[in-house]
Amino acid sequence: MRTWQDGAVDLIRLSDGGNSVRVRVVGRRAAGILPLHDLLDAELYVESSFISGRLAICFDPGDLQAWSQALDALATGHDIEWLDQGNDPVIKVEFSHDTQGDITVLVEDGSGSGAVAAIPIALDEGWIAEQRELLQEVLQAWPSEVLETSPGAYEWR
Repeated sequence: MRTWQDGAVDLIRLSDGGNSVRVRVVGRRAAGILPLHDLLDAELYVESSFISGRLAICFDPGDLQAWSQALDALATGHDIEWLDQGNDPVIKVEFSHDTQGDITVLVEDGSGSGAVAAIPIALDEGWIAEQRELLQEVLQAWPSEVLETSPGAYEWR
């Protein structure tokens, strides 16, 4: 498992050496407290020669499942949107139709700052498999431990 000194683990790491987008999970939002225990705090980093930014985000196990499904769609050449829930920033990955292996990652913070960043990234073959490995590391580090038994009712797994 790839961890850093502070215990954080990357969920998304897309970089070509010059431009990068990274989502780094830093831990549980409210460890030990039902129903918030499974919420994960993370930081979204966007870096290029032109801009650099960081945004705090939070997601739940359903968002991790949605990321897994997004990776399936990317593997078949489809563009994706992730975290599009109205209040969170939206991360879009779009394939370049001109150059094979190139993508553009769009980060839209509509409900917060209103900023939009479009980061072109030239990725090496195998990048989707690398993202799947990162997802598995996050799922191992912070497994889902809360079960919703009925609407609004929770218990430990």
